[in-house]
Amino acid sequence: MAPSRTMLLFSPPLQRLWIWLNTLLLLAGVAVVLWPLGAVLLMALEPTADQTGWTLANLQQAWQQGQFLVAFANSAVVALSVTALQIATSALAGYALARLQFSGRQLILLGILATLVIPFQLLVIPIFLVLKAGHLINTYGALILPTAANGFGIFLLRQYFLTIPPVLEEAAALDGANRLQILWHVILPLARPALTTLFLFTFIGEWNDLFKPLIFTTRPELQTVQLALASFQEQFTSDWPLLMAAVVIATLPVVGLFLLGQRQFIEGIAATGVKG
Repeated sequence: MAPSRTMLLFSPPLQRLWIWLNTLLLLAGVAVVLWPLGAVLLMALEPTADQTGWTLANLQQAWQQGQFLVAFANSAVVALSVTALQIATSALAGYALARLQFSGRQLILLGILATLVIPFQLLVIPIFLVLKAGHLINTYGALILPTAANGFGIFLLRQYFLTIPPVLEEAAALDGANRLQILWHVILPLARPALTTLFLFTFIGEWNDLFKPLIFTTRPELQTVQLALASFQEQFTSDWPLLMAAVVIATLPVVGLFLLGQRQFIEGIAATGVKG
């Protein structure tokens, strides 16, 4: 690692001390972050009354009691569907706002940004009435359609599209490509970090969502992971090792997904700064 300007002002012993202090601070930060996760995992592996040593019994019981197989399937269907729709709507709207010149473009962008400050809970009654009128209550549609488009995704992709040189699109246009072909064959392949970022944000948000399933569904066969997790919490008492085992089961998929896409995620966030 190249020394910073601050380190160059110090003598070699002080530089080594500075490196050690930075390392200790980073390790302390890691410990603070990982300690609660470690406590959850240790409690999930806590032995039962007739066992000694760590055991997977709590995980096995939580999996069966929470019917996580059905819950995982439902959450995967909802999260993947919402993610696909948000990527599609955000890419189309973001590209239009980044490249097309039309009257009221900035006003539309401001309106989209304004939606970010409106809590979803504030809209739940009108959304419920619309879903009820469309006979969508207690269906996958009630869990997917309310969040099929999102202002954050539109703004994120628009910002990334602005970083792509327009000369690439001009070259494609000279070859006879139309706007949709340019978007599909030129822009989206170059915007993979931003698309990965949006995918992770949306998928994890939908996977962890309890509000929509709680309000818009009552059928047990539509139970999602978060509803299954909530079923382990009782009003006055809770079996904490069993609850922590359920938390581990519900969390593992999103942790694994984030670890797989973290490099693209960081690149996407770094490249989508405020621009024009």
